[in-house]
Amino acid sequence: FFLPPTIPSAPFRLAPNQPFPFLSAFSLPARVPMASLSPQIWFRVAGLSGALSVGAAAYGAHKFDTDDESLRKSFENGKSLHMIHSGMIALSPLTRRPHMVGSLFTVGTGIFSGSCYAKAITGEGKYGQYAPIGGTTLILAWLALCI
Repeated sequence: FFLPPTIPSAPFRLAPNQPFPFLSAFSLPARVPMASLSPQIWFRVAGLSGALSVGAAAYGAHKFDTDDESLRKSFENGKSLHMIHSGMIALSPLTRRPHMVGSLFTVGTGIFSGSCYAKAITGEGKYGQYAPIGGTTLILAWLALCI
């Protein structure tokens, strides 16, 4: 059993500015507040999201084979909204609140499109129940452009 050398063997009092002194033995990364992140991070998120949407489109065109029209429609809805909102993620650094807008578009797109993809690929309708949560988040993202 290994204990870091900074853990005292006797009971100790916590200093108000150092609530967990034994953690000083480890090099933990400092928490980065969202305000200190550059809004340009959303260009990278949009690039990744856009690349994934093109990959999903290619999968839908070449590998996704089903006779069930409702599953095909679900996949198409997920793909379309994924591509459109990837573009909106890329535009989020141009808004007044880039982190709020970018976060809402990213989370909404992930939940909505992810649930559509999961429903279409697995054929299980239980994944479709998450689409309204993603859709509501996307509505909030669009409304955040007004703030």
